[in-house]
Amino acid sequence: MRFVTYESPCGAQLGIVQKEEVFPIPALEMLSLIRLGETGLEVARQALDGPGKPLGSLTLTAPIPVLQRNVFCLGMNYAEHSEESAKARGKQARALERPVFFTKATTSVNGPFSEIRVDFNLTNEVDWEVELGVVIGTGGRNIASDKAMEHVFGYTVVNDVSARNLQFNAGGQFFKGKSLDGFCPMGPWIVTRDEIPDPHDLRLRCLVNGVVKQDSTTSRLVFDIPSIIEWLSRGLTLMAGDVIATGTPGGVGFARTPPEYLKAGDVVECEVESVGAIRNRIVAEG
Repeated sequence: MRFVTYESPCGAQLGIVQKEEVFPIPALEMLSLIRLGETGLEVARQALDGPGKPLGSLTLTAPIPVLQRNVFCLGMNYAEHSEESAKARGKQARALERPVFFTKATTSVNGPFSEIRVDFNLTNEVDWEVELGVVIGTGGRNIASDKAMEHVFGYTVVNDVSARNLQFNAGGQFFKGKSLDGFCPMGPWIVTRDEIPDPHDLRLRCLVNGVVKQDSTTSRLVFDIPSIIEWLSRGLTLMAGDVIATGTPGGVGFARTPPEYLKAGDVVECEVESVGAIRNRIVAEG
């Protein structure tokens, strides 16, 4: 199943997508549906008996418009990205023994087709990062890797937009450089786990103004999803509705020669095979 959240006269509205129609799910929002588990999915199935709306007529928001806490993110989780990053900074890439985590603020969450507003007085080094997002369904602590996939509700597309000058300042300010308002577009929907037989065999691409910048596959993840969940949940309780951005492959802007950064008017498209595609325009703030 595919679940969307869209704008309505009464506020954010949850819906289930079938073909090119969206069927409203009354009295529920995405976080509630996830927390309800199978009960929520049964309510969603019943909504398919009601009237639908053309998908193209709706303005989609982020699937979970207001997260309960920060987006969990993986750094250097593709070898080619680790290598290009190290080279661009005059360093030697090293093999990771465990995942590297950071977070993006909840206020960075943005819609799948919304504008990304940038204060170019603050940063003129805005970069792209296409990622597979994992949405936790059943929370837990100290989750074993062989049970980890049972805790996944579904998948979405994430663009981990980054202000590189802020990220690399003062010895490394990942949180600040990753957390500017609107710097985490995601969507266009959440696809439930059962619809993706193998999340470790999905093609990812990022295009800027129609030109391919990143093109890889989740088979190249250094730490796979079960390993990520096992490491992240050690001593840290995961909650239903948490979002994990699993890392980006090679091809980011700052590691290019010369470096490339997004400017006003640019259009960034991020797509993950079998999950979906998002498209955002860069707009100068103020």
